[in-house]
Amino acid sequence: MKLLNELYTVMKTYHMYNAETLNAETKLREAERQEGRVKTGSSGGVEPVFGLRIEERHQRRNAARKMEKMREKRKAKYSENKLKTLKARNEYLLTLEATNSSVFKYYIHDLPDIIDCCDLGYHSSLSRALRTYLSAELSVEASRRAGLEVLEGAVEGLDPARDRQRLLGLYPTAFCPPPRWSFQAHMGDTVAQIAAQPQVQAELTLRLQQLQTRLATLKIENEEVKKTWGATLTTLQDMTVLDDSDVSQSFTHSPSSESVKSSVSDGYLNKPSLAKRRANQQETELFYFTKFREYLEGSNLISKLQAKHDLLKKAMAEGYITDMLTTSRGRKNSHSKHQDSTKAIPLLVESCIRYINLHGLQHQGIFRVSGSQVEVNDIKNSFERGNDPLIDEESNHDINSVAGVLKLYFRGLENPLFPKDRFNDLISCVRIESLYERAQCIRKILLAAPRATLVVMRYLFAFLNHLSQYSDENMMDAGNLAIVFGPTLLPTPDTLDQVACQAHVNEVVKTVILHNDNIFPDTKELPGPVYEKCMTGDQYCESPFSEPGALEDAEPDGGTETQTSEEEGEAVEAVARFDYVGRSGRELSFKKGATLQLYQRASQDWWEGRHNGTHGLVPHQYIVLKDRQVHHNTPSAYTLPTHVPHMRCC
Repeated sequence: MKLLNELYTVMKTYHMYNAETLNAETKLREAERQEGRVKTGSSGGVEPVFGLRIEERHQRRNAARKMEKMREKRKAKYSENKLKTLKARNEYLLTLEATNSSVFKYYIHDLPDIIDCCDLGYHSSLSRALRTYLSAELSVEASRRAGLEVLEGAVEGLDPARDRQRLLGLYPTAFCPPPRWSFQAHMGDTVAQIAAQPQVQAELTLRLQQLQTRLATLKIENEEVKKTWGATLTTLQDMTVLDDSDVSQSFTHSPSSESVKSSVSDGYLNKPSLAKRRANQQETELFYFTKFREYLEGSNLISKLQAKHDLLKKAMAEGYITDMLTTSRGRKNSHSKHQDSTKAIPLLVESCIRYINLHGLQHQGIFRVSGSQVEVNDIKNSFERGNDPLIDEESNHDINSVAGVLKLYFRGLENPLFPKDRFNDLISCVRIESLYERAQCIRKILLAAPRATLVVMRYLFAFLNHLSQYSDENMMDAGNLAIVFGPTLLPTPDTLDQVACQAHVNEVVKTVILHNDNIFPDTKELPGPVYEKCMTGDQYCESPFSEPGALEDAEPDGGTETQTSEEEGEAVEAVARFDYVGRSGRELSFKKGATLQLYQRASQDWWEGRHNGTHGLVPHQYIVLKDRQVHHNTPSAYTLPTHVPHMRCC
């Protein structure tokens, strides 16, 4: 509400100055018209020579001078108000962008933290209470052990993060940010961008520098507060998670309930350190809440200033000029270029498939394991704004979240890929025993779909077919993929039995995955983009390292040379820039800052090396060389060895 009040104040100031500018312009035009009439009157008629006519001429000249002074005065007033309006509009746009960014951050990033803060200790307290109950019941009544074990399993499954994620997923409308506030133009003002005109360019440059300095300081301070907050959270969790739920000793020599009550009262509730522990816990909680508030306020301020900084930087880079005609034409040209660059495959589909191709073909449970709902929303919102959050090669997105975005896209289509009106015809194709004839039956039905839909389907199912080829590692064969995508791509009509039709739906999708080459037309019959197994632009995409034993088969020609180099200690040292977890037995895993020994380049993206006594492959993008001067006897670190095939880039 503080941000909104500030936004409202800035907007009212802008509207007030703009109204004054329009009023000053009206007065200026009126003064110009009056001056014109006076000049016209003084120059017309017969030029007087004596008496009253000479005096009248002096009066008219004096009146003309007065009108000229009034016009100059009103022109200066108009210029002053126009400059005020310009500055006020810039401030309004900056505050508008900062407010939208802060509100977006609150709903996307702050709400999960606030939920965790409010929920702190609840699960541990509930776990302690239930464990106490379980211990007592197991000691009193052995016949109820089976049911109590089920309850104990439920207690073990308590997970704050999962419950928070489930809460966010159950109420998406409550935890999603509202639509962004748009610029409210006043009295026909069509300029909706920061105006970096010459008269304010110096001021904007200075302000941009001030924002950069302020942001650098705030980020350092906020990072320190975050570290303190995290350490306090760990301490507080250690205080609240106590292993004191076992009360079996209270029932050892207690034949009656009274003795049990006294035993529990004396041994459990009246521990000498309980009062002191509660006092320390309360003090730690207050400190935790204080640091949590400081962190939220600091991060909100950083978000607000960062939004202003980015908008100013963009405006300074573009050198935007507040000319309404130029702006209108520029927008039309930009829009037309965007339309011209539109591809047949939606950006979200193409980018998600490319990311999974590069990082997730061997990921176990791909498309079956759910990702983070927060990250899914972040990626989806970024695509909706026209950005591609997956384009960065070093982006570290959760592969399950990326897969979730792709599934969510197809689930949200108004018209599914498979034609709804041909559902029964598609299901009838499953009854054909011959796989070839079944594929041809599906092909005839799908060819009636729009060409754009066919291009997307060809692209998607070629990718799913490629993904199913890694089923030994990702555990997702064509049947499992059909179970995941069947209800999304070919939903059962409401008039039919969902359960009875689901097996047939899965079989249709499975057939299309396995026989996509026979079902969809090639590029000659259906022009458009096609899915490529290698998506890095490298011509070498197959690798022996992805299969056990292939490297050993390729080593006899040059294995001796590599071994000799290792024994002579002439390897190149490198330091890990990031953490890396190997995706197969041939890839090394290491932590950031670890030192690795590199022997030779296996491909453009991989090295052969050793870490902690283990030999394997090291990704080039995750390391930096300590010394690029390689000994003259060592095989060149930048020359591709002839005996080592290229790594598979995908």
